[in-house]
Amino acid sequence: MASLRDLGRSAARLRGLFYGWRMALLGGLIMGMGTVPLFQGLPVWNPVLRNSFGWSAGQMSWAFAATRIEGGLLGPLEGLLVERLGSRTMVLIGMLILGGGFVLFSQVQELWQLYATFVMMSFGGALGTWLPMMTVLNHWFIRSKTRAMSIMMEGHALGGMAVPLIMAWAIGGIDPSESERLGWRLVAFIIGVTIMASAFPLSRMIRNRPEDMGMLPDGGPPQVVPVIGQAQTFEEETAGYTWQEAIKTRTFWLISFGHAGSSVIIVAVMVHLGLMLDDRGYSLQTIGGVVAAFTGVNAVFLLVGGYVGDRLGMRLTAFWFAALQPVSVVILVLADSVPMVFLFAVLLGIGRGGCSPATSAMRGVYFGRRAFAAITGISMLPMNLFLFFAPLFAGYLRDITGNYDIAFLTVAGLAMVGSFLFLGLGEPKSAPSARV
Repeated sequence: MASLRDLGRSAARLRGLFYGWRMALLGGLIMGMGTVPLFQGLPVWNPVLRNSFGWSAGQMSWAFAATRIEGGLLGPLEGLLVERLGSRTMVLIGMLILGGGFVLFSQVQELWQLYATFVMMSFGGALGTWLPMMTVLNHWFIRSKTRAMSIMMEGHALGGMAVPLIMAWAIGGIDPSESERLGWRLVAFIIGVTIMASAFPLSRMIRNRPEDMGMLPDGGPPQVVPVIGQAQTFEEETAGYTWQEAIKTRTFWLISFGHAGSSVIIVAVMVHLGLMLDDRGYSLQTIGGVVAAFTGVNAVFLLVGGYVGDRLGMRLTAFWFAALQPVSVVILVLADSVPMVFLFAVLLGIGRGGCSPATSAMRGVYFGRRAFAAITGISMLPMNLFLFFAPLFAGYLRDITGNYDIAFLTVAGLAMVGSFLFLGLGEPKSAPSARV
């Protein structure tokens, strides 16, 4: 009887939970399904594909670079589509495209087909995961924006702990001549079908704005919202900037290039980490373990970064955690043992996890709710430019020099510069159109 009463109390507490937190949890599930198999899966996919088809690191780098061409051209459009059609619709469309891309990926025979499927998967992921769900949370939260976004990112992190290990086990090995379990093709097909089957039920659970349910952000009445260094009223934060106003500000470009510098290191590493560790003789299971260690630590520090960002300010939070990422890459370059490789994974997880909530919430804090998706989509242009060239640069130098040392150290230097840009951010200001 006592256990039944406890279960009843838990159910009552869940029913009384502010609906925005349910959106954060749902966003975590969508992020985990929609981004992990492709992005965290790269260190597993790449060495398997290289050994199956004989493609070089430079050739394979173009697969990810092609996705950044798509992102650069369509990033602003994706933001405008989210604003126009709503996150619920975009999640449905995006996940169907993403799942279909995985099904086609399972049938790849030629290099151009690899490029085409990666573009398709990236486009679907951009439409249906990070941007629409960040937009949802930006509408549902003001005071707890960073923490809500950190909870959503937990899905990405927790999925990254398990999925690469499961993928590595299910595929069976890097060398196609070895005995396989399911093989990479069947694994990719199963992932695609699962994502497509989940698209409709998950998207139907999304509520784009609290006002659609007769609620207000954070579940409370209009009030003064504490933003580090300055108070914003509910009305000011709701109004916010148009994208035309935002791009004229120094803040917009500092955030854009700071975020680009922070992201370029994680992308360059994830695209080439599996190939680098394969070069050094590590097994597919060890590679999966390194990725799982990184994402496990990342999962913990997403919550730490969300708490610190809301309490102590986003600028310093973003700077200190972002600066830790290039330090970890220097350790990776110097690593000559398994413990050092795992030390790299731990430090990268701390830096990435702590930095991500702040960099994701910044645009909402500085520019408000009015055009969050459009502003975010446009601000992805510098990032996509960096993310286009960095993996190509690393793959080219690997093919020329035979290792990744120079490439990774160069990317680490660029990321360190990007981290310092966050220190130049001022305090949030009201939009020009909101001023009297």
